[in-house]
Amino acid sequence: MTDQSRAPLILASASPRRSELLARLGLSFTARAADIDESARVGESPKDYCARLSCEKAGAIYNQRPDSWVIGSDTIVVLGEQMLGKPASRAEAVACLSQLSGNTHEVITGVCLLGPQHREHMVIVSAVTFGQLSTQEIDTYCDTDEPYDKAGAYGIQGLGGVLVEHIAGDYSAIMGLPLRATWQLLAPYLDSENR
Repeated sequence: MTDQSRAPLILASASPRRSELLARLGLSFTARAADIDESARVGESPKDYCARLSCEKAGAIYNQRPDSWVIGSDTIVVLGEQMLGKPASRAEAVACLSQLSGNTHEVITGVCLLGPQHREHMVIVSAVTFGQLSTQEIDTYCDTDEPYDKAGAYGIQGLGGVLVEHIAGDYSAIMGLPLRATWQLLAPYLDSENR
């Protein structure tokens, strides 16, 4: 499905999981990390926050490469009204997983496509239910490297999958890039000629 006549496609992310997912679509792309301020704004809803960050990530790279099409994505974990970010320490990872234990939380993923005279985004919400976790299960999981670079302190595609009892929604979105939504957003890129 690659076509060298098209403008370059760039994934605005250093996440190997997002690169792996985008590669499943059979498109040629490069990945570049976007350096943006990820602070939430006062009164900003989790959905709005996620949509804004996905578009700001794409925008940061598009501003450097306006000849390209850029995909930005951001994923957050929300329990009740609380956004659970990446844990900065083992203690934070343990506390986060203890909160998620036995509960259902939302995983919100925003994806944005910027291109020549084009901007569109989607937000996908999935529900994830954790089993009731023992202290030993949490400690064993925190002994691995998995919790520390992931929102909510777990990765569903890895060992963290054993913590999950049920999901309702888009598995690829929970991993970090919703394939169906991304494919739909890419339609203008797939129809475009190099500019």
